[in-house]
Amino acid sequence: MEPVRKESDDSKTMLADYMENGLLDNIIDMFKHDHSLYAYIGDLITDERIRVRIGATALVESLRKEDPENAAKAIPYLLPLLKAETPVIRGDAAYLLGVIGNRDVVPFLNEIINDADANVRMIAEEAIKDIAAESTMP
Repeated sequence: MEPVRKESDDSKTMLADYMENGLLDNIIDMFKHDHSLYAYIGDLITDERIRVRIGATALVESLRKEDPENAAKAIPYLLPLLKAETPVIRGDAAYLLGVIGNRDVVPFLNEIINDADANVRMIAEEAIKDIAAESTMP
């Protein structure tokens, strides 16, 4: 296993702290200029602070509109969260995958259609519908 680099921990902490302080516009700009930051999407979505998690959702929604060609870079960091122990995290990951709108994630969303949690099931179904609707748009 590769050791965790201190600079990656520092970047993750900085992003989460900025998010908690409501600096979403700054973070959006950072992501637009440094695509390696997409590696922290999963960490932001699973942060213990509600403002960070809500901000991470707003971040992906904004990036989908403002930087659509790169929003899919978040997918590899969201897919593992579909198997998270916490239903809220599974649901948030499913929602964000639907926001990103990449058809390649539909099989993964189908895996949680029968999730034990009713909210996760509903969010996964909606995400699949959103992706299907987007892929039929001209």
